[in-house]
Amino acid sequence: MAGGVIRYVPLQPPKNGGTEVSSAGDWTVDMAAVEKVLSSKSKMLVLNTPHNPVGKIFSKAELQAIGDLCVKHNLIILSDESINLNRPRLQVYDRLPFTPFTRIATLSPAIAARTLTVGSAGKNFYCTGWRVGYLIGPANLIHYVAAAHTRICFSSVSPLQEAAAVGFEKAEDLGFWEQSRKEMMGKVEKFCAVFDELGLPYSKPEGGYFVLANFARVNLPDDYEFPPQVADRPRDYKLAWFLIMELGLAAIPPTEFYTKENMWMAEDWLRFAVCKEDDVLEGAKERLRGLRKYMS
Repeated sequence: MAGGVIRYVPLQPPKNGGTEVSSAGDWTVDMAAVEKVLSSKSKMLVLNTPHNPVGKIFSKAELQAIGDLCVKHNLIILSDESINLNRPRLQVYDRLPFTPFTRIATLSPAIAARTLTVGSAGKNFYCTGWRVGYLIGPANLIHYVAAAHTRICFSSVSPLQEAAAVGFEKAEDLGFWEQSRKEMMGKVEKFCAVFDELGLPYSKPEGGYFVLANFARVNLPDDYEFPPQVADRPRDYKLAWFLIMELGLAAIPPTEFYTKENMWMAEDWLRFAVCKEDDVLEGAKERLRGLRKYMS
């Protein structure tokens, strides 16, 4: 919108991710690569933690390194924390962490002064269709965001904003955050049991409600016909299409989150959402068992 040029730095999968169960925390960002793409024209760094699609929660040390870089190069930090199940002042997936979570804005006054933290009531309360979010930051930055916001969406649905506000006021007293964390952790464990059964490695999420599984052991038939819109895409697109057509199961190809030159890093992975009723997850597990005849 403002004529900016985006420079991407990929999140790299663990080296053993194709052969062993790993943690989302094992996905790493090369800080030297981050600094390499910065220049005198750089204005903002965008961060996502807990990360979609990986479910990684950046450690305090990682966030400190990122924050120090931003202070050094005078960058604004846009921290998307929308699937993190903690209180708003501590953490858009910002209420679904299963491991300790640190808000980058809490690390130092210098980092806080340049940080805009994004939250999502829709994701926090499992009502993503509401499209109600919030932004935390210093007044001098919020001022410009508010001016742009007026031109982009003009207004939001007031009753939903009010409902979200009441939700945040009541959620902790009602034990909603802790209940949600326990429930989502249980769903992750329950769903991933089928990957253990099949011998397919996966990445245990540290937050959020997505699981990445590695399908390198799944052999797509050589003579399988893919439609043109899939045939020229990376392997994860073919896997996703194959699962839909042959098993009746939908997954997201993670290469959609990567630039073309880095798609190879994620082409054996698929992202599954576990924020479903238990009977739906059990049905999905049964369908995944149909992969046995395609595995080496």
